[in-house]
Amino acid sequence: MQSFGLVINLGKKRVKKVTPELINWLEARGKQVFLPINKAGILGCPERGIAEERLGETDCLIALGGDGTLLRAARLVSDSGTPILGVNLGHLGFLTEIELGELYPALTELLAGNFSIEERMMLQSEVLREEKTLAGYRALNDVVITKGAFSRMLRLEVYVRGAYLDTYPADGLILSTPTGSTAYSLSAGGPLVAPELEVTILTPICPHTLYARPLVVPAGQEVRVHVHAQGAEVMLTVDGQQGLHLQDGDVILVNRAHMPARLVRLKERSFYALVREKLREG
Repeated sequence: MQSFGLVINLGKKRVKKVTPELINWLEARGKQVFLPINKAGILGCPERGIAEERLGETDCLIALGGDGTLLRAARLVSDSGTPILGVNLGHLGFLTEIELGELYPALTELLAGNFSIEERMMLQSEVLREEKTLAGYRALNDVVITKGAFSRMLRLEVYVRGAYLDTYPADGLILSTPTGSTAYSLSAGGPLVAPELEVTILTPICPHTLYARPLVVPAGQEVRVHVHAQGAEVMLTVDGQQGLHLQDGDVILVNRAHMPARLVRLKERSFYALVREKLREG
């Protein structure tokens, strides 16, 4: 690996101190380092700034922050499949690979080639309005349809692979990857799913029917959701970071993205041990 892109969360207290040190460490070993133009300017190194969408041209992304920073990094390189190393400066750190204190020993192993790549399925979603594509998004965790704070419940008409499933009277619906099964979906009563599986998890949010339960479907089967919410405020959110106001009659299509997220792994640890450790901390 000869070039590195940095995706950083300037809201984390230690980032402004750690980032220049990390840049110096990598450049002392002959590596090129790039940041988004605005972040490079803030940190006083504008010569290292490139357009954010070009970060996928680097050999590896380092995400300095928490799970949210890694989710953002995954969307930035969702077309290129650039490997991502997550460094936890946050609280829970379910997705990130290493803690800050492990950074330089871990990078030494990375540069020596002592790592593996773990692929995580992503979701591709499209919003149709009057049969025209309004927007498209990629998600590593989830795509969520939810009502506003003062809205009445929604009616969400759901089809899987073209077959009618049900119309949920509910506060919303979470469409999650296995990676996202430990996030919002879990809080709404969805199942934990091992990350190597390729499935989509449908979890209704506060359904107003006793029989409505989470459903797991094969990843290659398109899920289509028709929104019935006349006069209600409805939002689509992607990984909790991107959002779009929906209207009555909008249709959301969700399927497996063509490219998975590729996460750098330096440790031998099982998903089940991680679940036990992190959820107990949470």
